[in-house]
Amino acid sequence: MSIAHLRKDYQLASLSENEVAADPFTQFSAWFEQAMKAEVPELNAMSLSTVNAEGKPSSRIVLIKDFDQRGFTWFTNYDSRKGRELESNPHAALLFFWSALERQVRIEGRIEKISLQENDTYFHSRPVGSRQSALASAQSQEIANRAELELKLAKVIEQFGEQPPRPEHWGGYRLVPEMLEFWQGRSSRLHDRIVYRKQDNGEWKIIRLQP
Repeated sequence: MSIAHLRKDYQLASLSENEVAADPFTQFSAWFEQAMKAEVPELNAMSLSTVNAEGKPSSRIVLIKDFDQRGFTWFTNYDSRKGRELESNPHAALLFFWSALERQVRIEGRIEKISLQENDTYFHSRPVGSRQSALASAQSQEIANRAELELKLAKVIEQFGEQPPRPEHWGGYRLVPEMLEFWQGRSSRLHDRIVYRKQDNGEWKIIRLQP
């Protein structure tokens, strides 16, 4: 079978603008909980898309670590490629794809850094190996080989042991959403697309988009 003929007809569920929650965070929380109950693999994995100062986009998978009425939070190296791009253009897009439920959620908005206290609290809750790696790796920078990377890690372990401090260049970002789209796969590609758009008065407008 050729790639062009790979397809699946989605039939698990439907989504109506009359059924979704008035608040997009409530709707996201409901879908996220359903994905947990369905034991969707890597349900906390999301695609993060950024754009650099020249207008060139890039995407990668990161893990969501928190969400509430303020927005959606993840952690990374501020000096990484995504960190540099967010510094020059503090807007981004997130995408969750839960194939087992035939669902995806698209989120767009502005970016802000979270507080130092929040950074410290989460950093020190991480496994020690992850904390050590955060110090050892200059994320997105070139390195000669794996051996050199492992040598850097060994030096961090020798210096700090199991109590590595949070590096200043490591912390969290929060995407403050301006748009959320909930997509439910339907038969014959006539998918349901329900969008929440933030209005100037702070309220959310719910609309349906054609597939």
